[in-house]
Amino acid sequence: MTTVAFIGLGAMGYRMAAHLPKHFETVWVWNRNFEKAKQHATEYGTQAVELSQAVQADLIFSCLPTSQDVDALIDQVQIKSGAIWIDCTSGVPEAARALSSKLQQHNVQFLDAPVSGQTIGAENATLTFMVGGDADVFAQALPAMQAMGKLIKHVGESGAGFAVKAVNNMLMAVHLCAAAEGFTTLKAHGVNLHEALDCINESSGKSGVTENVLPQRVLNRAFPLTFALPLLAKDTGIAVDLVREAKLSAPIIGLTQSLIQAANDTAAPDSDFSAAVKMYESWSKITLE
Repeated sequence: MTTVAFIGLGAMGYRMAAHLPKHFETVWVWNRNFEKAKQHATEYGTQAVELSQAVQADLIFSCLPTSQDVDALIDQVQIKSGAIWIDCTSGVPEAARALSSKLQQHNVQFLDAPVSGQTIGAENATLTFMVGGDADVFAQALPAMQAMGKLIKHVGESGAGFAVKAVNNMLMAVHLCAAAEGFTTLKAHGVNLHEALDCINESSGKSGVTENVLPQRVLNRAFPLTFALPLLAKDTGIAVDLVREAKLSAPIIGLTQSLIQAANDTAAPDSDFSAAVKMYESWSKITLE
């Protein structure tokens, strides 16, 4: 019988772990704030356990803020021999390779498996998993990921999943900055932004930002906190590091990272990533609504 553990019950992890009891009889959950693990157990039928027990599962999912957090946590525990550790953190590719090598010495396999789809995707089990690591290990872990996701792809060796996620989030940041500039320009010329958005979303300029972020977060001034701006700044930084490591020239990526970091530096605490547009609004004195 396969036992599954989920470590890290934040905005994403809490919703992701909720689907596992529908497919597995034994699902253990752990969180630094242990009351949250107990709440999850009451709400979804998981079992709140100590960290030392969670790492005795056959499949161990983690979803933490950074690769450093995952590495520090792993250093505290003795993981079950033969287990598979599936890290859904938006992490650093080099950290994935180092962790994979370290865990293999203890007969533990590691997959970097970041997800995309935000909290609504986690809630509806429609996330996209981009997975790096051994293909055979991926095949073993696939059924558990399918409990939480709709599209699950093995994208390469260890670190590849984190690389895809970093570039994905960088592209989203590019689209966000471009949309902020474009719609600021339109409003400066007296254009109705809502009607313009409908036109763009039926035209070649559309993106996930124009289809979802602008109408659901920015133009309605909601800015719901589902993906924090500091995490986007972290991910765009990882993407810039990937460019540097490959000795490539990518001016748009570099500029966008600088803009997102500047937005993060000036944003209010606990800002959603979409609040980056407020930096443009402060520059132009034009509100996107």
